[in-house]
Amino acid sequence: MNRTRSHDAMIAAGLNLIQQAMSIFDSDLRLVLINRPMQHMFNLPTPLVQPGVSFDEVIRYLAERGEYGEVNDLDDFVTARVKLARAFEAHYMERTRANGRVISVEGAPLPDGGWVTVYTDITETKQQETLLRARSEVLSEQVLARSEELASTNRALASSNAALEETKHQLTKMEARTRLTTQMMPAHIAHIDLEERYTFSNRRLRDVMPGGSDEIVGLTAADALGAPTYAVIGPHIKRAFNGTPSVFEFTHQPSSRRIRVALTPDNDKTSVQGVYVLSMDITEETQTRVALQQTRRREMAAQLTSGLAHDFSNLLTIILGMQSKLERMPNLPSEADHLISATLAAARRGGGLLHRIADMTGPRSFRPVAIKLSSFLNELATMANPTLGQDHSLKVVQDAPDGTFNIDAGMLQDSLLNLILNARDATPPGGHITLTARAVQDTWLELEVADSGPGFSEKALKNALQPFFTTKGGEGSGLGLAMVYDMTKLAGGDVRLFNDSGAHVVLRLPLRPAEIQLPPGLVLLVEDSEELRMSIRDMLVAQGHLVLEATSVHEAETLLATVHDIAYVLSDIHLSGARTGLDLVKLTDRPMTLMTSLPTSDPLHQSAAARGAFLQKPFTAEALRAQLAKAALKETPQ
Repeated sequence: MNRTRSHDAMIAAGLNLIQQAMSIFDSDLRLVLINRPMQHMFNLPTPLVQPGVSFDEVIRYLAERGEYGEVNDLDDFVTARVKLARAFEAHYMERTRANGRVISVEGAPLPDGGWVTVYTDITETKQQETLLRARSEVLSEQVLARSEELASTNRALASSNAALEETKHQLTKMEARTRLTTQMMPAHIAHIDLEERYTFSNRRLRDVMPGGSDEIVGLTAADALGAPTYAVIGPHIKRAFNGTPSVFEFTHQPSSRRIRVALTPDNDKTSVQGVYVLSMDITEETQTRVALQQTRRREMAAQLTSGLAHDFSNLLTIILGMQSKLERMPNLPSEADHLISATLAAARRGGGLLHRIADMTGPRSFRPVAIKLSSFLNELATMANPTLGQDHSLKVVQDAPDGTFNIDAGMLQDSLLNLILNARDATPPGGHITLTARAVQDTWLELEVADSGPGFSEKALKNALQPFFTTKGGEGSGLGLAMVYDMTKLAGGDVRLFNDSGAHVVLRLPLRPAEIQLPPGLVLLVEDSEELRMSIRDMLVAQGHLVLEATSVHEAETLLATVHDIAYVLSDIHLSGARTGLDLVKLTDRPMTLMTSLPTSDPLHQSAAARGAFLQKPFTAEALRAQLAKAALKETPQ
């Protein structure tokens, strides 16, 4: 990062040395750079030359000070200039300023949106041209001298322009590479100024924290993140302003995702100028960490209990053998039969308890397989109903999408049957048991078993998940809920108990859709940005596809008409030429996925998202695979 900042500082210093005034605005009409000659030429105050300042603020300031002459309606004038700027078209003009100086204005668009504008003071050149026209006959010697001076000036100007063009070219390439790199990273990268306002974002906030917006440049952190999330992050931002970096984790309440945030102060030699923010979704990492911790606990418990279980098994075997021998002896008192039977029953129960301890602490791994949720729930109800008899009823409610998910069916089935039987035992005749399955923000699968019984006691709520705690007296082992807790933790989930008109037990498991297998094929990739096309092609090739490339609807139409082996089409919406990716949809019946970097408010974005398979740039390889499969599934006859 320090190397990048040093490199940027060198470029800024170099641009300050050229004679021409220069400004660079990005595709959102936010200031990237104004060099020192431009600040001096237009007497711009320091706040208006800071990165992130909007184009309309600069135009309004200049218009208010008479830079564009008399303006009748300031708001209409600023709106017209902004609309003209958004066209991003190359232009050249000369105009006389209010102070009488004459300047030339040359603008050129940048490849990824935005533009660079160069302002040159040509007052002396214009005066020489006037002098040449007025006194060409009388001042021939002066004209010759002036012409030579003008030729020399033009040569110097051409040299400066060449250097400026090369600088502009290098700056454009560097900005495009940096923007592409940050946008393709699976994290949100941003910068916040001292007013807690975003001056940069790689537009990945919504991928990390669903429910928000990716268009946050210019917004404050409180507005962009929302009150609950800002309440967690805000204090860390303030500490970063004081020069203290921090890395912390929190649960994003709207999505239930686990987020890791790194805040790094943006220091210069004297003070903090803002904060760099890196946010990552570590939900799956946290789920895996929880499962690993539970596996380690099981291994430790197995080491502690294996020796004891072995010794107790031997003792119980001896007791059972001796009691069986005693039972066969003649002439025993009549009361001995009862004592012998009770001893044998207790010894057998002890043996069963040892087996259950071995099951709970012994080696067991989480083995998820692709399971259709509705089928799993139906099979579970079929197994559970016979054990409930006529006195209890079971209702299964599926609020989760009926998809195929990676689930350890045996482990989950054991857990839910255990909970249903516990609910049966705790509920009087005529009681009702409800099993509800629901998805939480596409992150968790919750399975809740609720009954109409009296609920948990305070002591049970506190201790029910502990091994050997039971409310069933001598009939219970106290291992049922402990085994449910153990199996849920092995899957990377959690267990929650509470009362609400009866007892409720909620198993929260990672919601992991089973990967849809998409057969490799020939993909027509339609994208007019060379760097993006290269990056997306690499993703497709890594997934086993062959790739044909086009930059416009016309090229794609030609390929579709001549190459009959094309299996999938992946197209940007905004392409070279007059037609868009939405027009390409009408030209083929092959499975098509559209992609765009347009904001969600754009009508083209909304139309593409509404039709089905759709990718918001930037996207990951996993998202690309899923949307291609979605398009293929949509086109397959049902």
